[in-house]
Amino acid sequence: MQCCTVLALFDLSHTLAAPLLSGVEWPWQALDGLADFIRTLGPTLPAGEYTQTAPDVWVANTAAVAPSALVSGPCIIGPGAEVRHGAFIRGSALVGAGAVVGNSVELKNCILFDGAQVPHFNYVGDSILGHKAHMGAGAVTSNLKSDKSLVVIKDGAEQLATGRKKLGALVGDFAEVGCNSVLCPGAVLGRNSQVYPASCVRGVVPEKHIFKAPGSIVQKI
Repeated sequence: MQCCTVLALFDLSHTLAAPLLSGVEWPWQALDGLADFIRTLGPTLPAGEYTQTAPDVWVANTAAVAPSALVSGPCIIGPGAEVRHGAFIRGSALVGAGAVVGNSVELKNCILFDGAQVPHFNYVGDSILGHKAHMGAGAVTSNLKSDKSLVVIKDGAEQLATGRKKLGALVGDFAEVGCNSVLCPGAVLGRNSQVYPASCVRGVVPEKHIFKAPGSIVQKI
């Protein structure tokens, strides 16, 4: 399943997590080490560009964090990022430059590449969102199967075991997720893919394809 590799989904020049992601083949392999990576990287960030606002929390001086947002470490919020009213960052989150974490959004153990947007009522857990990926209002990642079994990524007849009990979605660069959609555990959206609103997405949506409904995935024209 080469469509699910780090290099197939993401341009690593658009994240501070590049050293972490470049050391693995599959994106989810980086999630277990994310907390320690942030704790190690944070103290090395330029003092004139970042401020440590709480234990294990580093915020770029040009970022805007609403007073009502709750940010727990370990966390890095990049230059020009916005963390809006009522956002809840539970920790182990790396928010890229120019990213948007909107009102009532919850983040947990995730990487948002530069320019990624989760602007309204989103949940992103144990997931990675690529450069300028966008989740519409109410779209969420589901990171735990109802039977609590390990997540397996499926693409037609192919299956790829992740070995993880918790894994949300891997959303490639420039992917668009429609409002009120659910990305089921282990969903993979290729670069420049699109998901119709109110969808329930399982498995793999290939690069430059549109998910209209289960069993209906078409190539972009």
